[in-house]
Amino acid sequence: MKNYRLNRLFNARSNRCFDVAVDHGLCNERDFLEGIENLAKAVQTLVGAAPDAIQLTAGQAHLLQSLPGRNKPALVLRTDVANVYGTALPRTLYSRMIEDPVEQALRLDATCVVVNLLRVPQQPEVTDQCLHNIMRLKPVCDRYGMPLMVEALVFAANQKTGGFMADGDPERILPLVRQAAELGADVIKTDPTDDAKDFHKVVEIAGRIPVLVRGGGRADDRDVLDRTEKLIAQGASGIVHGRNVLQNPNPGGMVRALMAVIHEGASAKDAGELLKKVG
Repeated sequence: MKNYRLNRLFNARSNRCFDVAVDHGLCNERDFLEGIENLAKAVQTLVGAAPDAIQLTAGQAHLLQSLPGRNKPALVLRTDVANVYGTALPRTLYSRMIEDPVEQALRLDATCVVVNLLRVPQQPEVTDQCLHNIMRLKPVCDRYGMPLMVEALVFAANQKTGGFMADGDPERILPLVRQAAELGADVIKTDPTDDAKDFHKVVEIAGRIPVLVRGGGRADDRDVLDRTEKLIAQGASGIVHGRNVLQNPNPGGMVRALMAVIHEGASAKDAGELLKKVG
């Protein structure tokens, strides 16, 4: 049954996925709202550019699902909220799951649910909460045929990076990705390795589970496209971008450029030409 929904998530031609994450408002960080202050407008722009999926929260999923017609991106539903992204961290960190996440996903006609598996320096309690969330979610997903995406992220030390940023060391990423696979993930989302040429190791350690790569913070457009080209060449099954699309002056063009790299095998240089087209 899960394959029926996964068929809506992954592109039929390439068997890859481009998911645009628009769930940043859940993080309670002002900087994360740039480009999505008017979320309804942002979602409509994305729908017009036609990525494979849009990642939203239970409170905002209606902005996608209430649109008429069947030719629109699939819904990936965020099921948890964490407070680990700020420059100044609160006294207590957490990753909490919403109530009845799979039932909410079914009512919203979601294609997939996504939940965190965070490894935060000196904060084992956060990982413990994530593990409990996954272990509660997994059997319910199996019961109702709902694919489970586990977002396995390794953070660098806050005092070093000024806010929890990705640790691209493959020696840290590999065991967490493998743990996500062992816990029963149907799809794994994780950060790129510092050297994109090492990412095939992440794909290998995940086994048969497709691996999507998190885009992270805002970067130069050409760098984003170049990194995407390299990661796809290393066996990544797709990309999840948020701010690199939503904060781009031409979000529709950026979607089309990334889709060309992911699904059509376009080079970063050729895909960059699509950014010049307005809309």
